[in-house]
Amino acid sequence: MEKILIIDDEQIYRTMLKHTLVKEGYTTIEAENGETGLELVVSEEPDLVLTDFRMPGMDGLEVLAEIHKINPRLPVVLFTAFGDVALTIRSIQVGAFDFLEKPFNPIQLKITVHNALNSVRLSQSLNEVLDTGVSGESMPGDNVAMGKTTQMKEIFKNIGRISLNKVNVLIQGETGTGKELMARLIHFAGITRLNPFVILNCSTLSETLLEAELFGQVKESYTGSVLEKKGKLELAGDGTIFLDEIADISLNTQVKLLRVIQDLEYERVDGHETLSMKARIIAATCRDLEALVKEGKFREDLYYRLKVFTISLPPLRERKEDMRDLVIHFLHKLNKRMNKNVIKIGDGVIEMLQSHDWFGNLRELENTILQAIVMSKSDVLEKDNITINKIQQSHVVQEALPHFRSLADVEKYHIDRILKEVKWNKVEASRILEITRPTLNAKIEKYGLIRN
Repeated sequence: MEKILIIDDEQIYRTMLKHTLVKEGYTTIEAENGETGLELVVSEEPDLVLTDFRMPGMDGLEVLAEIHKINPRLPVVLFTAFGDVALTIRSIQVGAFDFLEKPFNPIQLKITVHNALNSVRLSQSLNEVLDTGVSGESMPGDNVAMGKTTQMKEIFKNIGRISLNKVNVLIQGETGTGKELMARLIHFAGITRLNPFVILNCSTLSETLLEAELFGQVKESYTGSVLEKKGKLELAGDGTIFLDEIADISLNTQVKLLRVIQDLEYERVDGHETLSMKARIIAATCRDLEALVKEGKFREDLYYRLKVFTISLPPLRERKEDMRDLVIHFLHKLNKRMNKNVIKIGDGVIEMLQSHDWFGNLRELENTILQAIVMSKSDVLEKDNITINKIQQSHVVQEALPHFRSLADVEKYHIDRILKEVKWNKVEASRILEITRPTLNAKIEKYGLIRN
């Protein structure tokens, strides 16, 4: 029989709560102030605490804070006769399981008590999946480096080889598969780890701006002085420059980049000084570069210069046996960021996640786990706290993929469907797609999408 501690300075409320709870089969113990309540927490080891907020001496928030020092996993429900939004928010922030107003509603009380005790039972029935002494961020990019599939294991082996030199690498994969994270893993795992890792997104800039960002630029100011802006190639030094969405650069810029790779030197835009190219290039794309070469949209010689070594990242739907490892990793990472302690995985959670197609891949999974952690009231990741976006996703995966020729076609179709679903609300579309507004606008222009 579960034991509930009631802390309230008013006898009438303690009696009312006791009467309601005893009828439900619970055992109750009582305290008329916070100090006595804390003594009972230690001596009686209750399964749940119901405490008033406004009491002589210690208030409810102080009691809650002390209880968490004694037993962090003991659920506490806070009561108050004062409807205070700030107090409600603060109580949840401090760690209350729930917050109820006086006079209490018996039905709501029963539901809250049931949920709180059920969370305790669920937690006790599960083993911890996290070693809380491990940070979960031992190496930049390691959240993509989780995998038991043969394909992922081979990728990790190859990274061990290519990270020992500065060979150029081409990373291919759908949006959200972790291309940038894989590039970071390559950089920080090998000889470049002590040097800069510089990123340039090629899809968000015009040709002129892209070249200025890549090569740097020399400008004459209105005072007659000469201003020099360092480009990403120069900033990368002896490290790595990561060119994201490489397929989006113009043919003219492709020629200039090819010369840099061939000659290992370049000049800033409008400049005359010759600079040495020392960095390793890692390029990434969600499009089929080989198909673009055949269509004359990407230079064949540049393609082969970039793909000295190629990594093809599988979509998450093709590596679902890695789901548990990925979830554990994201719990490590996000607990630290969100100041939470969700260290157990509820029954059916992994199976639920594996049943989803994850068209947004790792990015979508991480966001889903983040939302679930924020909503969690205990140390358990539960199915009820997981919200999965299913806007026509299975239809896109099952019907669209067989009829298209490239990843770019799939991306175009998916963005178009999302925009139509949200009636071209770009803020909402950006949230669902997990890209910035400028990136969304660039892709709308790139694919020629039109609002009907």
